[in-house]
Amino acid sequence: MTTKTAIVTGAARGIGLATARLLLSQGWQVALIDLDAETLAEAALPLQGVLAVPCDISDEAQVAAMTARVAAWAGRIDGLVNNAGVADFRPLEQTDLATWRRIMATNLDGVFLTSQAVIPHLKRTRGAIVNIASISGLRASTLRVAYGTSKAAVIHLTRQQAVELGEHGIRANCVAPGPVDTKLALAVHSPAIRAAYHDAIALNRYGTEAEIAEAIAFLLSDRASYITGQVLAADGGFEAAGVGLPALRQGR
Repeated sequence: MTTKTAIVTGAARGIGLATARLLLSQGWQVALIDLDAETLAEAALPLQGVLAVPCDISDEAQVAAMTARVAAWAGRIDGLVNNAGVADFRPLEQTDLATWRRIMATNLDGVFLTSQAVIPHLKRTRGAIVNIASISGLRASTLRVAYGTSKAAVIHLTRQQAVELGEHGIRANCVAPGPVDTKLALAVHSPAIRAAYHDAIALNRYGTEAEIAEAIAFLLSDRASYITGQVLAADGGFEAAGVGLPALRQGR
């Protein structure tokens, strides 16, 4: 019961699983949370020091049951990584209310519900929350009205958490990943799209899941003990680059 314990949502694959593996290597216990029970079980099978709990984070009752199960297993909760999310890419005029609500239910309501459930435990450990937003929450883009808006809301929710929970020693920060080489990105980004992203990113490449995990683990750790209410764009300089970078490169 002295080993630090983190809850990572959306942990069956991608950034969530990479974060769980990194935290395990740093001596944490990790509760892996995901809606996809089958993939979650496969991901957890080779790992030591984990608890896999299928959970729909948009369901308040399931979140309460999950939190109680993790607390009973570990005896403490020191960190929460709100990584679970869903995406939708369609024009504003074609985004129906059902789609909007589905995106908000996971990407925003889920962060709210999971954080709220874990707060009493984090007060005892003076723990930390790391919410995963997106560069789409910092800069607008086509076809992302529901997704981008949900992630912008997560950024503001993070600041609310930091301000309200700081007196209890709880820190809340946000990581906003830019383009990352996930299986989803590899499946939906054509060579032309990838080339366009490369041209707009200062580092001229996509990030990796492991690189985003490093940012998350840092903000969760005691090394970030005086950092709260911040948004870290782990994006290779995508937000900073603005316009004109491709032309400058070609001119060079």
